[in-house]
Amino acid sequence: MDKLSYKDLIAGDIPTWVMRFIKGTGKAINHYNMIQGGDDILIAASGGKDSLALALALSIRRKWLPVSYTLRALMINWIEHPIPEEYRDRLYEYFDALGIEFQMVDERQFPESFNGDFNCYLCARNRRRILFQKAEETDTKLIAMGHHLDDLVETTMMNLCFRAKFSTMLPVQEFFDGKLHIIRPLIETRESVTRRLAECYDLPVIKPVCPYDQTNVRSSLKPVIQSLAHIDKLTREHIYASHDFSECIMPNRWDGQEKEEIKQS
Repeated sequence: MDKLSYKDLIAGDIPTWVMRFIKGTGKAINHYNMIQGGDDILIAASGGKDSLALALALSIRRKWLPVSYTLRALMINWIEHPIPEEYRDRLYEYFDALGIEFQMVDERQFPESFNGDFNCYLCARNRRRILFQKAEETDTKLIAMGHHLDDLVETTMMNLCFRAKFSTMLPVQEFFDGKLHIIRPLIETRESVTRRLAECYDLPVIKPVCPYDQTNVRSSLKPVIQSLAHIDKLTREHIYASHDFSECIMPNRWDGQEKEEIKQS
């Protein structure tokens, strides 16, 4: 079965379930004041389904708002595992269609500073370092990541079961005394939604190379969480609600503009 074109969504042919996804993203954004008028947002584009879905939602949502914000996307091309040329062309075409400036930078996944070590923590830290550096170069204060509700739940379970801490990733995370923030607009969206989007539409998904993606703790927890969801289908939402994220609500930066309201009914 041929996939539908994502260009149909951009043109406004949006089915109800995709509309719910976009509005759900907007709901999380508005709840935490993640994005406000005049903001410049750098999307951390991994090439996976989640970051591509995030870019789609932010781009389409921007058309509905009485205020504007700037979207740019950065993708890290690991030199050790380069992205095939045919996927590069598709990615550039995708972000161009969304009206998002897209940049791909070549970086080493295993820098000399690792001293031969490599694990999920070091990889994530290295990726974040590069993102922070690029954000600083353009004086960008907001980095949007594609972490979703399942990521939050898995992180909660990892910290609770293996580190004796009840903590998780935050919807809004502050760095450098507030000079930079990571925002996670998909934090209330289930992974099944972004998966369905990638299955139904021709998003240029390319799975980043990860030597541990099938053996790490996070992947082992997925079937556990799925089993819990068979007992209560709102398991993920309950775990999300058990956290206190009140301090994650960002202060208004409106400069006299009215708060964003989605015009679509």
